[in-house]
Formats: sequence, C-alpha cells, structure tokens
Amino acid sequence: MRNYIIKRLLLSIPALLLVSIIAFMLMRIVPGSIVDLMAGDQGFVSGMDRAKIEAAMGLDKPLLSQYGTWISNVVLHGDLGKSLWDKESITSKIAERWPVTLELGFLALIISQLIALPIGIYSALRQDTVGDYVARSFAILCIAIPSFWLATMVIVFPSIWWGYSPPIVFIKFVADPLGNLKTFIVPAVVLGMTMAGMTMRMTRAVMLEVLRQDYVRTAWAKGLRERVVVLRHALKNAMIPVITIIGMQVPTLVGGTVIIENIFSLSGMGRLLIEATDARDYTVVSGVVLFFGFALIIVNLLVDVTYGFFDPRISYR
Repeated sequence: MRNYIIKRLLLSIPALLLVSIIAFMLMRIVPGSIVDLMAGDQGFVSGMDRAKIEAAMGLDKPLLSQYGTWISNVVLHGDLGKSLWDKESITSKIAERWPVTLELGFLALIISQLIALPIGIYSALRQDTVGDYVARSFAILCIAIPSFWLATMVIVFPSIWWGYSPPIVFIKFVADPLGNLKTFIVPAVVLGMTMAGMTMRMTRAVMLEVLRQDYVRTAWAKGLRERVVVLRHALKNAMIPVITIIGMQVPTLVGGTVIIENIFSLSGMGRLLIEATDARDYTVVSGVVLFFGFALIIVNLLVDVTYGFFDPRISYR
C-alpha cells in the first residue's frame, strides 16, 4: 500500500506541473490588465507609469522567466507568492478560505449520497413499479437542473412567496455552530441534489446487475430478510462503480462550490478565485488553481485506495 501511494504521488507531479503552466499562462492572455485596473475607472496610464508599475510587480519580465521564478518558489519553499493588490501571502489567503469550501463540499457530498443511495437501491429493488419510475424521473431532474439556477430559485421564490430567504452571511463554526449549519445547509442541499442524480442512476444499474447474481439468489433462497440480502450481500459488491462515479464528481463539486459560494456569499476558495479573476490578480488565481489541482489528485488517490475496502481481491503494489 505504501509503495502504491508513493508511486501515485510521484506520477501526480507531471499533472500538477501541467496544471500550473495552464493556470499561469491562461490568466496572462485574458483581455484586460491589472495595470489598467490599478489606473482607475478611466483605464488610462502613461507608458512611463505603466513600465514602473509592471517593474514593481515583476510583470516586465518574459512569461517564461515569471513562471520559472514562481514555480521554483512553490517547489523549493512552498511559497505560492503574494497578491498583486494587497501583498498578502496567497498561502494565508488559502488557509483562511479553504475550510469554508471544504465544509460546503463535504456537506454537499454527504447529502448527495444520503439522497442517491437509498433511492437508487429502492429503485432497483422495485424495478418497473410506480416508485421506480418516480425515482428515475427524480434522478433525471437532478441531472438536468443546473445548480446556479436552482440556487437562484431557492433564494428568489421563498422570499416572494413566504418572505423568507436563506442566510447569506457567513458565520464561523467556532463562533456559532448552529448558525454555521444554518448558513451551509441550504447551499449544501442545492449542490448535493445536482450531484445525486448520476449516483442514483449508477446505483440502480449496478444493484440490478448484482441482484441477478447466483450468490444473491442463493441468499434469497435461504430465506434471509431483504435488508440482510441487500446490505450484506448486494450493496458492498455494488459500491465500486458507485465510488468511481463519486470520485469523478469531485471536479464537478469543485466547480459547483465556485458558483454556489458566490450566490450565497460564502467566503471560500471559489469566491476567492472569482474575485481574483475579476481583479486580474494573476498570482492568486495561479495559486488557487494549483491548490485545487493538488486537492483533486489527493481525492482521486483516496478513491482508489477505498476500492480495497469493498473488494478484498484488489491489491496494491
């Protein structure tokens, strides 16, 4: 197991390098310049002043030289750089914001599975019944509805009909745990529902296949209760494809947090990324994207390691 994890981490280095190059270069070719933003609403600055500003921020050097300086600081010192606007360390910005994104993503993932797994299992056990058709329609609905649209409707319509809108002010967990949960529960449900549809359909499909296996028929023939057959014999063997789908949804989850955090005014990594993009804060965008890339690699590694728990036949070398 240890050798497998080390190999996977070493193989992730080229992927992270590619992510860093893309994140660094793309922001530099986006229309608009941070120098123009700093110049004010008129967007005008003389050539001499522009040269001074670019030299002060290190933007006067060739792109390859800028990238080499930045990536060498990341690799050798673990330093993602500083914001071009407030000169605050990007590492400290991420340390402040990532717990918000982690909490939102974790709650959304839990809620999506609490929705998807029971409905998917029920749909497989009651194949071609009214309940099955309702469950499948609900799964398609979850897949079809965009999270940003659902989040907007959750804010707009309750405020019109009942004079209620979910809290959009972030409350830290240490300050008020209950208030923190109230802040996160609605965006987490919205994000979780958009993720649950695919998992529902996969759970149903795999459970139908497993329930037709001989060892499951033997369990039914022994007179075991339905709950025992499903939980002990069928579900565990059906979980590997489901776990794969969950792992594949993590990038979608990251993208969803960027949108949901901005709609619900949650000061997480997604909102930091949008703010930095609007401000053309190149170093912050590069640092946040690199952090997201590293997080996705770690999650995929955890998903692969989890396979061994559900299927003892899988070995890691």
